[in-house]
Amino acid sequence: MNLQQLLYKINITKVVGITNIELAAVAFDSRKIKDSFLFVAIKGTQSDGHSYIQQTIKAGATVIVLEDMPADLDNKITYVQVVDSNIALGIIASNFYDNPSEKIKLVGITGTNGKTTIVSLLSQLFGILNIKVGMLSTIQNKIIDTIIPSSHTTPDCLQINYLLNEMIKQGCEYCFMEASSHAIAQGRISGLNFSCGVFTNLTQDHLDYHNTFAEYRDVKKSFFDDLPKTAFALSNKDDKNGMKMLEGTKAKKQTYSLKSVSDYKCRVLENQFEGMLLNINKVDVWVKLIGDFNAYNMLSVYAVANLFGFKDYQVLTALSMLTPAEGRFQYLQSEEKITAIVDYAHTDDALKNVIATINSIRTNAEKLITVMGCGGDRDKTKRPLMAAVACNLSNQVIFTTDNPRSENPDAIIEEMMEGLNPMQKKKVLIIIDRQQAIKTACRLANTNDIVLVAGKGHEKYQEINGEKFPFDDLEELKQSLNIIIQ
Repeated sequence: MNLQQLLYKINITKVVGITNIELAAVAFDSRKIKDSFLFVAIKGTQSDGHSYIQQTIKAGATVIVLEDMPADLDNKITYVQVVDSNIALGIIASNFYDNPSEKIKLVGITGTNGKTTIVSLLSQLFGILNIKVGMLSTIQNKIIDTIIPSSHTTPDCLQINYLLNEMIKQGCEYCFMEASSHAIAQGRISGLNFSCGVFTNLTQDHLDYHNTFAEYRDVKKSFFDDLPKTAFALSNKDDKNGMKMLEGTKAKKQTYSLKSVSDYKCRVLENQFEGMLLNINKVDVWVKLIGDFNAYNMLSVYAVANLFGFKDYQVLTALSMLTPAEGRFQYLQSEEKITAIVDYAHTDDALKNVIATINSIRTNAEKLITVMGCGGDRDKTKRPLMAAVACNLSNQVIFTTDNPRSENPDAIIEEMMEGLNPMQKKKVLIIIDRQQAIKTACRLANTNDIVLVAGKGHEKYQEINGEKFPFDDLEELKQSLNIIIQ
């Protein structure tokens, strides 16, 4: 593709060299550069792409997009100076793949909790309605029925546009994707044309990256600020930041809620481990998910389908057929009637929602044993908060490792313990080995008791000192409780 086409819509400060030049591909990873490549120098959290410019020129790059011009310029190279390399990369990626987001209805879901579940439910629902769709999520990327492994909540912008282009080739009409705060802040969704944006909720998370809650909130809000006037902006009105998300948007504003006056309204009529009965816009529907947090998720899914013109009877029938996303309130039951639940809850609010849902169903005769940890190299401020929630709402708690990454697991648990008073500490067992922690919880459980294993959900590994070891909470529970599923 010609460089002039790739630079369309980019905020350029200065160009040195010719722009009428053909390019083979685009990359921001210096190790992937080949002949006739365009290299975008990104200032990342781990390294600065500007340090690798000479290396990329030797590898065959003919155009360098950068923020800081080097002192010594190569007269065979074209240098394009931009205000923000991250944003420029997003626009270049869109241009390179002929702006695929303009040819598909792209729906972005952002918020602290619920993103993966909503994306999964939307993908299922539209599939039931015989619409070809794509999905970009924490669990997996998907083009109709083809699964593509996922390594990030939101892929990099080159991969997003590549996948969108593939979806269009295969006849997809919609794509549902998670828009994480990291992706928004790093410009990974810049250059994309969204047809709809959904806000779920906002609670404390990622303060290791965003520094303050206000910064975290404003990053989420910027997603809605950038939506075009042709798009829908759908927000959870019950969240205290729900209306703030809509303040600066040009998109058509819509709200959903369980507690407030809104465009889309829902009530939870019954709650059981097998599912719940909802009343959505005055119609009763039985769904296979449970808990108020999933009522919000279901309502947002209904609202999105409604906004795109699908009939109520079609959507409500499809809602009753939807199943939870992997690792989101998945439950098993042993022959001894012990209920085991796996959930991805890794914030204090998510953990509170999951345990509150369990407690709304169980009686005082049943004991809740919660197994949980906190991830290493992540927001440390939520560790004591999560620990306190688990102890306040459970009969017994086992603190264990989550993904310690480069941190000492003992140090992580010490920080969790700092959030507890003496009475709460009496509920706690500390078992560093996660496998042993799960086995112990299952041994402590009696008939009708409940074991919740929180934090990792769908993950099939445990990350320790830069290495990923196979580990699956659900499989560990099956083995510990002798549950055989055909």
